[in-house]
This record gives sequence, C-alpha cells and structure tokens, in this order.
Amino acid sequence: MSVMTNIELAKKLQDMYNNAPKGDSTTMIRLFGIKYADELKNCTSSMSNIAELAEIGINYHAEISKGIRLAKYVSIK
Repeated sequence: MSVMTNIELAKKLQDMYNNAPKGDSTTMIRLFGIKYADELKNCTSSMSNIAELAEIGINYHAEISKGIRLAKYVSIK
C-alpha cells in the first residue's frame, strides 16, 4: 500500500469540495475524512494544514476530523 502525500490528500479534498453538489460542500469534507481516514491518521500534517493546502479554509479542519472519527462507524455507499 502506498502512502498518500499531504499534497495528494489536499488535492483529493479540493476536488471533493469543488465538485460537491450545491449545498453539500461540508458533507463532502466529512466524506473526505471518512474515505481517507487511514491515510489522514498516518499523514505528517495537521488537518488544518491539509485544509489550507486544499485552499478551502483552515477552519474546515474540524469537519475533516469529524469524518475521521465517523469512519469506524459508517461505510460509503
């Protein structure tokens, strides 16, 4: 298994955020946290830094963290 870089994670987040259906951008940030929870737990950067690199605003770090915590309880359809 290859490890995603901080830049790769930020690009995935940016893509999910920018391509979110109208009104679902925050949901997509949480989904990003769920989908990439393992990679995010092992990355060398903070969630604030990932959000900043994705150019979505550092305050969304909390939404990423919520997704990571939800990952052990949910599965993606």
